[in-house]
Amino acid sequence: MTLTGELKWWQSGIIYQIYPRSFQDASGDGVGDLRGITARLPYVASLGVEAVWLSPIFTSPMRDFGYDVADYCDIDPLFGTLEDFDALVAEAHRLGLKVMLDYVPNHSSSDHPWFQEALRGKDSDKRDWYVWRDPAPGGGVPNNWKSFFGGPAWTLDEASGQYYLHQFLPTQPDLNWRNPAVRAAMFEALRFWMRRGVDGFRVDVIWLLAEDERFLDEPVNSDWRPGEIEHASLEHIYTQDQPETHEYIREMRAVLDEFDDRMMVGEIYLPVEKLLPFAGTADAPMVHLPFNFHLILMPWDAEQIRAFADRYDGACRAAHTWPNWVLGNHDQHRFRTRVGDAQYRVAQTLLLTLRGTPTVYYGDEIGMRNVPVPPERMVDPAGLQQPDTPAAGRDPERTPMQWDTTPNAGFSAPGTEPWLPLAEDFAAVNVQVQEADPNSDLHYFRALTRLRREHPALVGGDYRSLDTGHPDVFAFERTLEAGRVVVALNFGAQTRDLGEVLGGECLLSSLGDQPQPGAPLRPNEARVLRG
Repeated sequence: MTLTGELKWWQSGIIYQIYPRSFQDASGDGVGDLRGITARLPYVASLGVEAVWLSPIFTSPMRDFGYDVADYCDIDPLFGTLEDFDALVAEAHRLGLKVMLDYVPNHSSSDHPWFQEALRGKDSDKRDWYVWRDPAPGGGVPNNWKSFFGGPAWTLDEASGQYYLHQFLPTQPDLNWRNPAVRAAMFEALRFWMRRGVDGFRVDVIWLLAEDERFLDEPVNSDWRPGEIEHASLEHIYTQDQPETHEYIREMRAVLDEFDDRMMVGEIYLPVEKLLPFAGTADAPMVHLPFNFHLILMPWDAEQIRAFADRYDGACRAAHTWPNWVLGNHDQHRFRTRVGDAQYRVAQTLLLTLRGTPTVYYGDEIGMRNVPVPPERMVDPAGLQQPDTPAAGRDPERTPMQWDTTPNAGFSAPGTEPWLPLAEDFAAVNVQVQEADPNSDLHYFRALTRLRREHPALVGGDYRSLDTGHPDVFAFERTLEAGRVVVALNFGAQTRDLGEVLGGECLLSSLGDQPQPGAPLRPNEARVLRG
């Protein structure tokens, strides 16, 4: 049992991810910016969330849309200025919102002055800030390591005859975290933003920080099939989850702990048994939350999700770490597209009622779907470099926020071409229309966040799954002291009688009515009940 008063903000609240390019364009250039976000913060606060996480806004040539950083301590002019950022933080804090930034420590942009200095030659004082290797015997790349975006993870610097490592684009060279000077510089960037009032960080690809020093070939993944992402053709035993990475994260955590009440969540795509150790121990803490992406990656099946929720919750308790849940982000297709319209509210209910911190991706609260992007409008390098792998492209989930029925959905001024196309259904699926409809997805989202505020069991309570007798129904209870809330989720298209499980007073039904205690669970219904 956990009393909600004992929880930190990052445990009790909901994190809301904003993709800055796509949230609100205030400058009229078709790309979202900081002033646009600041203007929309009252809306974000109205959702009942605790924190906003901004995808990268640092100085960048934007070859990977900000995940290629050329200056870790400044704002890219595309988004505004440091003064604009300070105004955003001030407004967020006035509204009771925390601010989190995306921190990209694994690699910089090739435009960064550090890498430009490293290119001057092997005797450059920044040469060892990046990862260099001589060619393989007989010539060619040093080993078989693959980039996440396809092709080798090595590019030749012809001037020196050496290759440099890049696990993403060739214009995103990997930093050498074995070098103490690199770590010191990257930690000073964290301090820079915390001094400006930043409350936390989402740390990009944190499980990749170190590579095995032997630089051995990685084994072939026998389960990989042509048409899947090329990176998955290898088993990444020498580039991921290395022991040194844990040491570096403990150092990073110590920097955050120099400041009051700050946090970091790590982007980590690993199985649970390898994921949870990234939280560290009481004596040697690491990230506050290791991102749990399993709801995104697993089949939308009641039995499998129940089994995973039971296992994950138990593992978090054993590891003395706090759970968290994610259904969507800037790298994964919209969850409404994945689960379908009928299951959209079931999924939303699951995310916001399981034990742990939920992270919500902008637009998911109004049910935005993937937007088909024609080839001539594609901009994502992951998709452009892997044209034969449709799943690699991330443009469909990054399209502009749908605010109203005006041209460009209120994202950008009429007559401006947004950086990515709008959804064809934006005139029907937008904030303005849903604000006016009490039965809308937006109001359903707010009803769920209101339940979290009104029922402490949904925030700090224990979790236990319930037997329903139906493999297509997942039900669980959340209990805290005398409070008990039951959540019943019908993943199927059949009405299911659950008996005593549904015996309590209905607090919320995804179908918009108030069924009587004990009434059967209808097809595709999510129901939250007082225990």
